[in-house]
Amino acid sequence: MSERKIKWGIMGPGNISRKFASDLVKSENAELVAVASRTEGKAANFASEFNIARSYNSYDGFVQDPEVEIVYVGTLHPQHKECVLQCLNAGKAVICEKPFTMNAEEAEELIKVARENNTFLMEAMWTRYLPAVVKAMDWIKEGKIGEVNMLTANFGFNVGWSPESRLLDKKLGGGAMLDAGIYPISFASLIFGAQPTNIKSSAHIGETGVDEWFSALFEYENGKTAMLNSGVRLNLSNDAFIYGTEGYIHLPNFLFGPSAYLHRPGLDIEEFKDDRELHGYIFEAEEAMQCLREGKIESSIMPLDETYNIMKTMDTLRKQWGLEY
Repeated sequence: MSERKIKWGIMGPGNISRKFASDLVKSENAELVAVASRTEGKAANFASEFNIARSYNSYDGFVQDPEVEIVYVGTLHPQHKECVLQCLNAGKAVICEKPFTMNAEEAEELIKVARENNTFLMEAMWTRYLPAVVKAMDWIKEGKIGEVNMLTANFGFNVGWSPESRLLDKKLGGGAMLDAGIYPISFASLIFGAQPTNIKSSAHIGETGVDEWFSALFEYENGKTAMLNSGVRLNLSNDAFIYGTEGYIHLPNFLFGPSAYLHRPGLDIEEFKDDRELHGYIFEAEEAMQCLREGKIESSIMPLDETYNIMKTMDTLRKQWGLEY
């Protein structure tokens, strides 16, 4: 038996919002009722594509829509703070696409407002909810690979050379860190359950002033380490290895892949595979809806304090490179 449908609105109908909506409309527990864009005609086209009842050409009317219970913010990075604040101040629950904000200071402000308003807020770190990642975490909790001491994670793609690209535009929050690097950084936070005690890193700053690729070594207590690589002008392997004292876990594509492999000495390789044809965004939506039903104002899977600490870690990295947002 399905739960009561939670009514959603989308702010910023771009490419990432299209993927989110295409998953959301397949859920028996959700109803997409409104969409908003400041670009004339964009919201109406999106509404037509997904059979959404109402479209808005401004955010003011959208956040006052009485039917919208929760908003997915999929606007450009520098607009996240403004959009989330507008929703929170209108009493709307929010999940905000990564990166949550441009820096830790902005994140701290949003978290403060959400808690003061007693309103649900969550970073849309969708990879954290993927079945293969959840399975890997189950294996770790069950002690299948012993004590975890090392992680390697890579995510990168090559957008080519186009100075006009959003991914290479510093004013729009372009660069490897906010678009790609946040995934392995957040993954390290998930695996070790803590932020690093020491960070060593190196980045290549391109002609447009953004970090085109970077490598980072995170050091934790008791000698644990994470080696992370990311880029927007390099095609990387996009995999992750989690090494423990009694085996290791391989995620061949830890962002999009359906599979996880458990390797232990003397035992057959154990495979997990999820065959559902989804973009992967439905899982974060289901978590947000469950939180709303339970009256929670934040997720225990992606807590706000962890989001803030990850933003601080990214600020530290950029400071090492002489790069500020």
